[in-house]
Amino acid sequence: MSAPFLRLLLLLCSCAPALLFAQPERWQQRAAYRMEIDFDVRSNQYTGTQELTYFNNSPDTLDKVFYHLYFNAFQPGSQMDLRNLNLPDADDRVKDRISKLGPDEIGYIKVNTLTRDGGTLTFQEVGTILEVTLDEPILPGDSTTFSMSWDAQVPLQIRRSGRDNAEGIEYSMAQWYPKLAEYDYQGWHANPYIGREFYGVWGDFDVTINIDSDYIVAATGYLQQPEAIGYGYAPDPASRPEMLSYRFVAPQVHDFVWAADPDYTHTSLVRENGTTLNFFYQPGEETTENWERLPAIMDAAFAYVNTHFGQYPYEQYSFIQGGDGGMEYPMATLITGHRNLNSLVGVSVHELMHTWYQMLMGTNEALYAWMDEGFTSWASSEVMNHLRGEGLIEGEYVENPHERTFASLRAFRQSGLQEPLTVHADHFATNSAYSVASYVNGSVFLEQLRYIIGEEAFARTMHRYYHDWRFKHPNPNDFIRIAEKSSGLELDWYREYWVNGTDYADYAVDDVEDIDSSGTTRIDLKRVGRMPMPVEVTVTLEDGSEKYYYIAPQILRGEKPQPEYASDWTVLPDWGWANPNYSFTLDINKQQIASVRINARGRMFEDDLDNNAWGD
Repeated sequence: MSAPFLRLLLLLCSCAPALLFAQPERWQQRAAYRMEIDFDVRSNQYTGTQELTYFNNSPDTLDKVFYHLYFNAFQPGSQMDLRNLNLPDADDRVKDRISKLGPDEIGYIKVNTLTRDGGTLTFQEVGTILEVTLDEPILPGDSTTFSMSWDAQVPLQIRRSGRDNAEGIEYSMAQWYPKLAEYDYQGWHANPYIGREFYGVWGDFDVTINIDSDYIVAATGYLQQPEAIGYGYAPDPASRPEMLSYRFVAPQVHDFVWAADPDYTHTSLVRENGTTLNFFYQPGEETTENWERLPAIMDAAFAYVNTHFGQYPYEQYSFIQGGDGGMEYPMATLITGHRNLNSLVGVSVHELMHTWYQMLMGTNEALYAWMDEGFTSWASSEVMNHLRGEGLIEGEYVENPHERTFASLRAFRQSGLQEPLTVHADHFATNSAYSVASYVNGSVFLEQLRYIIGEEAFARTMHRYYHDWRFKHPNPNDFIRIAEKSSGLELDWYREYWVNGTDYADYAVDDVEDIDSSGTTRIDLKRVGRMPMPVEVTVTLEDGSEKYYYIAPQILRGEKPQPEYASDWTVLPDWGWANPNYSFTLDINKQQIASVRINARGRMFEDDLDNNAWGD
């Protein structure tokens, strides 16, 4: 054996293990938090301690770590302040309000000490990020424990977190603790906080809140010894201790929220399957009646969601009046409560659906906000339509609850402000472009996917997505691969067009002509937009009967099954995406045809609907 050949053989042998394991299931980091805070309701300040055990499940050696210090955003001159001062369409809840905060109104988290396994660490506070230099690297497969103490002040309620919200809730405590930044296959995600999206490490939380005993606390997780603390007191107030300790334990979550107010009323409903639904609100003319009706409606919502999107895996969920609109967290949501019943149910349903599309599928919201807000918006429309059909809220059940979503995207595209979904959530040029991309585009993405692959495959996709990716961090390709496996179709082209660009589908009926005296009619179609799509052509005859003709793009590598709504269904030859024109013939006299219409059910998004029809 020659020396060069021997060297080549040794090289191949050394590479073999790496090749075998080149694409394992993605690893993900893990954390375990133990925190305790002493809260002073007179100064709106608190001190905290945190013991964080961090598990480096990555193949990388880490020589630094980062923490989020979200409350630091609520200071004049912060990146969040400057961002809103310079956006052409700044959030009305923010605008210039941060720039006007006084010393007792700002928010802050000041880290006093930080050690690792007993050794002191060097750290630097840079806005909303704490940069930590490690004394020794964390090796792959190792774990380490960080111990921290900090002081904090709760900002005046401006965005999500804060004190004294517009409805009089004293404390809406979101993003309140030093939160370890996520490290994944794309590296660290230590994004400065400007008020948009979040991304967190899966882990377990054990949190103790020491607070004035007049306050009722609602939170993520399970309250320990609830019989000893209770929500509200029957005994004489004089017998209460000065302070109470609320301890909550939350397994397998990636964030922790709490809220506190002395005027909360707490009600609960135990569902048939044992899940406890908690409701915390301030009673009054604008709340009591609707909040008393909410539990039964949300019980029905849970039943529908568990059946269609996967079983809720925790033992409790809390709807908590607070915040500045609606914001989702593990096992809980903060929602403003001065609403009519339909609005209250709507925000409750939307934030609940975030449990499935963010709290369980922990996507990186900053990179893929549309997989969070968009999927949630789509599912919320489905749930609300169901509740209307059951007569639980006002309004009628409709065949297509997404029609208005399609219309809003179509209208926004005329503004020239649309940006691709690949733009980082923090870096959209306008708030409106971000909102449309995340909420509207993501919703249309799902409904259009249902049109592409069919009802049964779509239902399998949503269930399998939940089953395969809950408690993980899926990205767009992970989802589309689930859809491909569930449908047997090739769908990468769909993801690429919809996510990477803004040139969508538009098809037209170009002509309908007799081609000979024997009664044969030719139908000419045109692809106007750049994006290829399956096309459904509905031919309505003068006698009122309908015939469906289905044309798949070649790159789909198959076709969806015949849908229930089409009793007369013909699959035509595929349409090559590069060809702008397509024609087919019918053994029907033109005079027998009342109309020819593309996309009659409106489930394919198109910019122009006026060119879709010939005839009536």
